[in-house]
Amino acid sequence: MEKLDISLPEQIQAFVDEQVSTGGYSNASEYIQHLLIQEQERIAKKRVEMLLVEGLESGEPIEVTPEWWEQKRFQLMNRLH
Repeated sequence: MEKLDISLPEQIQAFVDEQVSTGGYSNASEYIQHLLIQEQERIAKKRVEMLLVEGLESGEPIEVTPEWWEQKRFQLMNRLH
């Protein structure tokens, strides 16, 4: 695992310490990792939403049925293999 040293103003350090003690984290590193993972997930969700809107706005609309989803899953699985 890589190590990253950061400097924090006293007010933010106090906040981090409080979150560690009240949030069930072992240490500040675990808390910061949790925040970074949440941010990664937020960015990924935003990207998916953007792609969904882009898809909705492209081309003619189609009817999406259970059969359509099954066919789409099959096509995507074939691409992965």
